[in-house]
Amino acid sequence: MNTPHRVFTGGVAQTNGYLIPCPDGCHLLIDAPDGIARWIQKNNITVHTLLLTHQHFDHVFDCAILQSRGIKIHAFAPASDQLTLDQTIKLYGLPPIAPFTIDVLLEGKNEIELHGQKIQLAHVPGHSPDSLTYYFPESAQLYSGDTLFAQGIGRTDLPGHGNHPLLLRSIREKILNLPANTAVHPGHGPSTTIAEEARFNPYLA
Repeated sequence: MNTPHRVFTGGVAQTNGYLIPCPDGCHLLIDAPDGIARWIQKNNITVHTLLLTHQHFDHVFDCAILQSRGIKIHAFAPASDQLTLDQTIKLYGLPPIAPFTIDVLLEGKNEIELHGQKIQLAHVPGHSPDSLTYYFPESAQLYSGDTLFAQGIGRTDLPGHGNHPLLLRSIREKILNLPANTAVHPGHGPSTTIAEEARFNPYLA
């Protein structure tokens, strides 16, 4: 499978962060799991932009560090303790998320262009109210966050966040209509394709 990115996996939930090279020599980063800021610095990688698929704690853990380095954070909604699940992570004894802000709001946008890359956006609520997918049409790559996984879908049991029928509708109407050869890179676990999930995903039968 063509994967024009590097992937970092870290944190208690083994969350994927994706580093995508751009034509201008910079990199786009998708999601900010625990440890990715240190990894980027260690590898001397130039990143100017971070795109969040949603603000659950495991996807934003390193946001504050990255923002302190001048990286601009893009997301569907403003930063929110409710979206990061602050109360939930306290119950599990996990460290709090360091405060950060959203530099560029993406609500209402269907397409953006960053660093020479055209990216199509889709709002796909169901796992989280602010969930977005990022589709790169030139390379047929989709970054699906916690909406669609290989042989799975995002959890919908989080109070105030999850809506199972809405998640299924989001996937069917905004993800499965992409070209069958589209590579799907989720927030957890291995990559897959639209064709594979349309045919074999048990939640979408």
